[in-house]
Amino acid sequence: MENLGLYIHIPFCKRKCLYCDFPSYCSMENYMIDYARALCIEMENKCKGKKFSTIFIGGGTPSYLSMEAWKILKETLCKINKYEDCEFTVECNPGSFDRDKLEIIRSAGANRISIGLQACQDELLESLGRIHNFSGFLKGFEMARDIGFENINIDLMFAIPKQSFNQWKETLETVNILKPEHISCYSLIVEEGTPFYKMNEEGKLVLPEEEVEVKMYNFTVEFLKKNGYKQYEISNFSKENKECKHNLIYWSMDEYIGCGASAHSYFNGIRNKNEDNVKRYIEKILSGLDASIEKHKNCKEENMEEFMFLGLRKTDGIRISDFKNRYNINIFDIYGSVIRKYESLGLIKIQSDKIFLTEEAVHISNSIMSDFIL
Repeated sequence: MENLGLYIHIPFCKRKCLYCDFPSYCSMENYMIDYARALCIEMENKCKGKKFSTIFIGGGTPSYLSMEAWKILKETLCKINKYEDCEFTVECNPGSFDRDKLEIIRSAGANRISIGLQACQDELLESLGRIHNFSGFLKGFEMARDIGFENINIDLMFAIPKQSFNQWKETLETVNILKPEHISCYSLIVEEGTPFYKMNEEGKLVLPEEEVEVKMYNFTVEFLKKNGYKQYEISNFSKENKECKHNLIYWSMDEYIGCGASAHSYFNGIRNKNEDNVKRYIEKILSGLDASIEKHKNCKEENMEEFMFLGLRKTDGIRISDFKNRYNINIFDIYGSVIRKYESLGLIKIQSDKIFLTEEAVHISNSIMSDFIL
């Protein structure tokens, strides 16, 4: 089976960032070894008889996992059946790894790392609750290059509290000098349940005006294009042939297996979610039980909806023929009126077999995507 992804979740963090609503936890270091053992058991069970084209270890902070836990993981990771050109990414945060840690990550098979920077200014990093400063990031980036990582992504964030347009411009220009193969640029979303959400409710969060945010995004697209980065998804930019293959699996609705606490899978048309609670996850797996807590078989309508709103995130959009092959129905019989509506507004373009959002549509993409819910 072509294009099968494996996602592995590491839920540990040294400190939780103020904007983060991912399932990640601090002060749980004493669970790391047992968690790694449980992960290995789950991977061995779920990966049997399968061959993977991508592996992605995310979190949390995978690079914060202890050396002992990484050694345990490495044994199983090396045994997983992967294609020759398998893209194997590990998320790393500056301040959570040293040379030895990167060496073991590399020896476990990783050929791509994703480093979370967010901003170049130390005062902004501090205001986000990051555990590192800019020079710590630089040291980590150079170390990764030195060890032999030739495919590196840098995560950046704009429209963060008290960030000026010039600071964002400086961040992009500084990162561009480093010539990473991939850059992800996300605008801050204030998520419920985060410290930022509470601060925002209390009026203590000073966010850039909407027109400044739009200006930041437009500058990003133009600047990165000028410097040889192709925009292939709303927030993602890469050098030639360096798109993140694992994320493309999600956006193209290909199948993936998820291992670890709160990991999701989409396989044989079934969506599956694992136990969120780290302690319960470990107990279930070590007792030989299934860690999943939710199983949902998508109906045809749900699959069509997801195909549209995930696929339209890509600048290439979706293929009319792909829709027909998957669902045995003409896309215009289902979505004709929505597509024509946005085409007439200049927000959707139809080009031979492709349907994609125009540049003007990106800022309101969420409201457009919601129109594809049946």
